[in-house]
Amino acid sequence: MRIFCKYKGIKGFVKLYNDALRYQYMITKKALRKARVLAFWEKHGLKATLDAFQAKRRTLFNWKKTFEEGGKKIDALCEKKTTPKIKRKRIWPLEILAEIKRLRWQHPNLGKEKLYPELTEFCDNKGLKCPQPRTIGRLIKDLGGLRIYPQKISHFGKIKPIKRQKVLRKPKDFKAEYPGHCVALDTIEKIIGGKRRYVITFEDLYTRFSFAWETTSHASLAATDFFALCHRVFPFSFAFMFVLTDNGSEFKKHFSEELRKLHLTHYHTYPKTPKMNAHLERFNRTLQEEFVDYHRTDLLIPEIFNRKLAEYLLWYNTRRVHFAFQNKLSPIQFMSSLPINQLPEKCKSGWPHTRDWFFLLKLYNVCVFNKKLLFLMFAVFIVLAVAGISAIPMADGFSHNLPDGGCVSLVAKILPCSKDGFQANILIGLFLLLAVSLFLLIANLSVLTAFFRACWRLFVYHSFFYKIKANRWSALFYLA
Repeated sequence: MRIFCKYKGIKGFVKLYNDALRYQYMITKKALRKARVLAFWEKHGLKATLDAFQAKRRTLFNWKKTFEEGGKKIDALCEKKTTPKIKRKRIWPLEILAEIKRLRWQHPNLGKEKLYPELTEFCDNKGLKCPQPRTIGRLIKDLGGLRIYPQKISHFGKIKPIKRQKVLRKPKDFKAEYPGHCVALDTIEKIIGGKRRYVITFEDLYTRFSFAWETTSHASLAATDFFALCHRVFPFSFAFMFVLTDNGSEFKKHFSEELRKLHLTHYHTYPKTPKMNAHLERFNRTLQEEFVDYHRTDLLIPEIFNRKLAEYLLWYNTRRVHFAFQNKLSPIQFMSSLPINQLPEKCKSGWPHTRDWFFLLKLYNVCVFNKKLLFLMFAVFIVLAVAGISAIPMADGFSHNLPDGGCVSLVAKILPCSKDGFQANILIGLFLLLAVSLFLLIANLSVLTAFFRACWRLFVYHSFFYKIKANRWSALFYLA
């Protein structure tokens, strides 16, 4: 496949392109000032230039010489590098350099401060002057870094370095804008009588709704089961978008796989930086000071501890006022105060509180928590579909081919029908509702969450497209 330039044949285009690049990236402000001084000199003379710009005579002649040697191009007046061509080199005995290499090989990636005592002992035995820690760091850099990575052998027999796995970090300017926008998880570890017990905690950063559960396992499967429990407890679980955790092993493998299935973004905090998850860390302290420290013996029996913990969390979320709400509202009271027909003042995007999606919220809760009601709806649609199929046209009106007295027969008599038979569009609608209800009945939690999230994005797209057709100015403000 050949690549053609659409500007081929235009005279002077390449020169214009190069000049544009030069003026945009290569010409500094100092070079432009020198060019203005030289232009002033050519127009008004040398004496006026010396009085106006306070520059020395020899400096002006040097600028003019550089400008002419550069083909009278402004980029020739840019500052050149002032670093010396021949730099000074650190001269240290080869025995010291060899000892630094040996220590870094014996103790991989050992820092300069840790190398200093070992190198001091070596230099004292040899009668040499020992370099200071900052000098040791520079010598390591001069030697190429001396950094060693753990290695693995691929199936081709090649040795590859094993580097630390990169994870997604939470942006510094990130703020939760609506319920479920970002939720945080963490673990509290307690040792009772030589036995380890773990309390996994959860908090929604916008509403401060919190939840916790004790487990005897620190594996990722326990965190996955706890997150599924949070889905059932939190009212706005369908709006989960970001999940914030630390770098613990309980939030790896199965937990990360579950988040990928739910199409959620997993944020990690930096190592040894608990302030990146400050809201949940504060809840952990409150939970320990108000409940865990007074029920330490119950940690040995998780069933008893979790039963008491559920009672405390019920009071915490419904009655206990929170400092984030000026000590006037609890998390549940704050969620109840959010208007349904409009978003909160600080929430400019999202769909959890809009009137159009209030029905979708109820349907999602029915699909996840109330399978019996969904099964009843499915049975009603089956009866309506069978009654519609059984309807046949008759010369004197409507009739059906079912025995009288049955449930389906009674339903078929009241269905709308013309002399040509049961209306086809109504029958098609019944079968579509039957298919949707069957899908909602058999789909698992991850599939339901992905389905409702796709419906939300489709709704946002169509609402924006309607705004473009209705009023272009309002569409621009909507996009902004």
